[in-house]
Amino acid sequence: MLEITPPVLNIPEGDFAAYIFDCDGTLADTMPTHYKAWCAALGEHAANFSEAMFYELGGVPTARIVELLNERHGYTMCVEETVIRKESLFLELSPQIAAIEPVVALAKSYSRKKPMAVASGGHRRIVLSTLRALGIAELFDAIVTAEDYHRGKPAPDPFLEAALRLGVPPENCLVFEDTATGVAAAVAAGMQYVLVPPPTHRATL
Repeated sequence: MLEITPPVLNIPEGDFAAYIFDCDGTLADTMPTHYKAWCAALGEHAANFSEAMFYELGGVPTARIVELLNERHGYTMCVEETVIRKESLFLELSPQIAAIEPVVALAKSYSRKKPMAVASGGHRRIVLSTLRALGIAELFDAIVTAEDYHRGKPAPDPFLEAALRLGVPPENCLVFEDTATGVAAAVAAGMQYVLVPPPTHRATL
């Protein structure tokens, strides 16, 4: 059977005034599901969208990924249509999503004690669907998605917008992230961070 070893979290010392969580790969183990949806949405162009590239672009808004593929490979994919197709496929696959339990447990322990937000590169209906599927949408005081800022990660905008909505100075926020892109955004925002490593999947008898 497939055994999943939960990630170990290294949380920095300090009394943080607020907590900000990425969604995909941090609260929810959605990345494999997102990649399946991407491959189906891209069709013949999926050959040039490797799993390594997908993870490298973790945290980048969906529309920007389509733009990058067009720029790099000379494609003429309609950005809006491709985004809609990919998101519809993801929603169909969403029953496969599981929680990343150590992070979700922390979020539950912080809830109503400190302000908390989600800051994601995903679109609002996708992020809300994921959080609701896990039963944790109500834990957060603010949910920031791609519609709420101009520059996506690694720019600091998503985290700065989350801090603004929580009413907490950026330097007093702790970010939970799973990608180098997200960590770069947290650093650019002047925030400390926790890097959430991926679950370790291994086959066992």
